[in-house]
Amino acid sequence: MNVFVIGASRGIGLEVVRQHLEAGDRVIATARDEAGLQRLRDMGAQPMKLDVTDPASVSGLSWALDGEKLDLAYYVAGVFSTEDAKSPPTQQAFDAMLHANVLGAMQALPQVAPWVEEAHGQFVFLTSDFAQIGGVESSRGWVYHVSKAALNMAVVAAQPDYPKAQFLLIHPGWVRTEMGTPDAPLLPEESVAAIRATVAARKTGKTGFACGDVPYIRWDGTPFSSW
Repeated sequence: MNVFVIGASRGIGLEVVRQHLEAGDRVIATARDEAGLQRLRDMGAQPMKLDVTDPASVSGLSWALDGEKLDLAYYVAGVFSTEDAKSPPTQQAFDAMLHANVLGAMQALPQVAPWVEEAHGQFVFLTSDFAQIGGVESSRGWVYHVSKAALNMAVVAAQPDYPKAQFLLIHPGWVRTEMGTPDAPLLPEESVAAIRATVAARKTGKTGFACGDVPYIRWDGTPFSSW
């Protein structure tokens, strides 16, 4: 299986790469800097330099993937902010949220999806239950809430343009990474193993895909509201 992972510098993305390589898959994975690229080389992945916060970096993605057939692609890149809405976010925090969580995905999606369609494959986007902005009880982290809700909307809106590809929005859970905390209940390997099982279960041999819409699902396969 050919697998493409956007956002494999560390954490969940790096664990996605490790598990797919362990399963014998061919993996192309992106990292922002040379240290991340070297980690991917050492693991046996095919590294690709990419920074989703830099539009110029993402602009050549389709060219770099020319001729590939991607059975499975992941958009793992993202950042978290707990900035309170009582004051405007700093420009740096605002740019990081919007570029990593939304604009990077919107720019990458039309460049990657055609290669996923070539293989009648799946395109997985990591979202968050914080995207359920209708149920927010606190303004804390509001930029993150809104950015993930915008990601959900962008993916759902794009799906009809790529009928031979299946898009999935998956919440990985509260994972013990740099963006999580030491108290997080899930280890990266546990979350990724469950995500992989959930993704595999959505694919069917009869019609190609289990459904034509874009499901919102947790790492363990249970659905959650798009709100």
